[in-house]
Amino acid sequence: MLLVFQCTRPEEAVAPAFALETSGMMDPLKMKQCFYNENIGFFYNKSGKELTKEWRTKDSLVVGLGLTVCLFVLLLNSLVITAIIINRRFHYPIYYLLGNLAAADLFAGVAYTFLMFHTGPRTATLTIRTWLLRQSLLDTSLTASVANLLAIAVERHQTVFTMQLHTTMSNQRVCILIACIWIAAILLGLIPSFGWHCMCNIESCSRMAPLYSRSYLIFWAVSNLVAFLIMMVVYVHIFIYVKRKMSRMSQHTSFHPKYRETMINLMKTVFIILSAFVICWTPGQVVLLLDGVGCKSCNVLAVEKYFLLLAEINSVINPIVYSYRDNEMRNTFKRILCFCCNRGSKYSTSVKSTNTERRILADNGHLVRDSSI
Repeated sequence: MLLVFQCTRPEEAVAPAFALETSGMMDPLKMKQCFYNENIGFFYNKSGKELTKEWRTKDSLVVGLGLTVCLFVLLLNSLVITAIIINRRFHYPIYYLLGNLAAADLFAGVAYTFLMFHTGPRTATLTIRTWLLRQSLLDTSLTASVANLLAIAVERHQTVFTMQLHTTMSNQRVCILIACIWIAAILLGLIPSFGWHCMCNIESCSRMAPLYSRSYLIFWAVSNLVAFLIMMVVYVHIFIYVKRKMSRMSQHTSFHPKYRETMINLMKTVFIILSAFVICWTPGQVVLLLDGVGCKSCNVLAVEKYFLLLAEINSVINPIVYSYRDNEMRNTFKRILCFCCNRGSKYSTSVKSTNTERRILADNGHLVRDSSI
């Protein structure tokens, strides 16, 4: 079957159809009209999304808040990556995953900064390629952050139930896992650029992302929500296990008191992680899903930017929750900051063992070090 692809304006696209109809060739021919040569305003008008030409108070507020969040994201995650690189005590699988999470959040900060400088009235001046690049960067970074959170959740589940500080996973497997995370994130981010868009099916365009097909929004939102559900199940399982463990420990006074302290810290960390993720990610994913299914009564455009900003805030919370609650990471942060303030002083990776290492007895009688990550 012969397919004819036309990249032209609607009023010019009807002439060939009439010519073919008069020549008796209309039946075997299927027309597919694409709009690659149109500007951004064309797609925004078709989807019903307002394209402003002047800066409004709302636009300025969102950009100002967004750039402020980006600044903290870049600084905090750079601090985490630096700490993991320079401190040999962090050269273990869990910290490699934390470093990759920080790298994903750092990339999210870069992507969101790019978005802030190409939003508002500037959107109308973007080419289709630039618009797709803007969205692909954002999708890739946010997907990588979710995938890293899921990987860390699985790793913590394994270590908690085996009462170990570090997983038995080899460095090679960790590197393969990190590579898979980025490959999956990049592919998800580039899929619309490679064809899963609405430029050849204008009726399927979404409102929040006028060049994206609603079916892609459904796929992307459902994928992230499934990852969130798996993570939630994992952390709830950890929470229940720790709670039961503490209940049994309270009946036996022979256990080392540091053991109980470790369990309490772990419960707090799990609660903070789960709460932060639910608060920051669920609203945005739900809004994307509502737009994808074509909910006409849902005013998704009124809240999209704020929910996106809320999801980006999770990239600020991550280094605080996963890293700052670790004593040695906190001490490394202090030394890095002191080194930046006093360049003449030498950085030393040695820290007092009384502040950074706690040794406790597990059920099997082996010594394990405390970690409240």
